[in-house]
Amino acid sequence: MKVFGVTGWKNSGKTGLMERLVSEITGRGLSVSTLKHAHHSFDVDHEGKDSHRHRVAGASQVILASRNRWALMSELRGEDEPSLTELLGKLEPVDLVLIEGYKREGHDKIEAHRAATGQPLIAPGDDTIVAVASDSAPEVSVPVLHLDDTTAIADFILARVGL
Repeated sequence: MKVFGVTGWKNSGKTGLMERLVSEITGRGLSVSTLKHAHHSFDVDHEGKDSHRHRVAGASQVILASRNRWALMSELRGEDEPSLTELLGKLEPVDLVLIEGYKREGHDKIEAHRAATGQPLIAPGDDTIVAVASDSAPEVSVPVLHLDDTTAIADFILARVGL
């Protein structure tokens, strides 16, 4: 599987870019999975639901399944967060895995950047950022693509990973 990341500061446009890229790349006939890192606790089920009750009761893993989708929830219960490599190993094979977040990992990334956030670019100090997608024209040593030009960004990513 090919892997490519989208990184950037909060409110930089990462999630919107990811969503557009998945749509664009799958529209070209390629299979895509995503992996997103959250810096906070999150829940995919809700208090009062059976699956939530199972986890609260102490289940290590809960699978919730229907004819439309299934989800596996694993409780760490004090264990270390799994590495990116471990998590990638849990995915079914696809053409491309797009990773949101994981700034400090070694895979190639594009940095999403919005001038209005006032945040500095990450790219100048990070060799894993191979391009910037921005709504402005920052001066950096890597290619800069317009944040809203999903087609050009997808072209860049697919060429970079060899698809």
